[in-house]
Amino acid sequence: MIPTGEATIGPFFPPRYVDAGANDLTRFEDREAQGEVIEIAGVVRQEDGAVLENLLVEIWQPDANGIFRHPADPRHREADPRFFGWGRAATDREGRYAFRSIRPGAPQGRARHINVMVMFSGLMRILKTTMFFPGEKANESDPVLAAVPAARRALLVARQETPGKYRFDLKLRGDKETPFFDD
Repeated sequence: MIPTGEATIGPFFPPRYVDAGANDLTRFEDREAQGEVIEIAGVVRQEDGAVLENLLVEIWQPDANGIFRHPADPRHREADPRFFGWGRAATDREGRYAFRSIRPGAPQGRARHINVMVMFSGLMRILKTTMFFPGEKANESDPVLAAVPAARRALLVARQETPGKYRFDLKLRGDKETPFFDD
């Protein structure tokens, strides 16, 4: 077969691609999730520092007990039924995104973390990364964080701004580019 060039991610997202409330993981089917409510916010930038508007940021994470609501997690039947574990936000004109969620528990053999996926018109693939929490002893032995060169690991650790509020900026290319993972 003759190889063909990659296509950009599509469809190209309309301005109202994200439903209202899709960035609030604290409620599922009008029930409140167990755990400490946290806020995660950040800005998405290009290599030149310009912000990206209408970029999609998706997160998925375990519940407050470290259980993913997914059959791949051996404990998924014990997951909080009030916590869906997935959310989506679009960046605004200043490149900002925000989520309300619960502080995840640490899954077996891992540090507390939130998985992040970035989609944008013109990207050749979906970008995947992981946000870790500052000050966690388990960060030192987390296999995903350990796979990142030591000098770049801090780029995957959110900054705590105030109790319960975390900042996790994303940079798509260039100096201090966020480490993204292959599938």
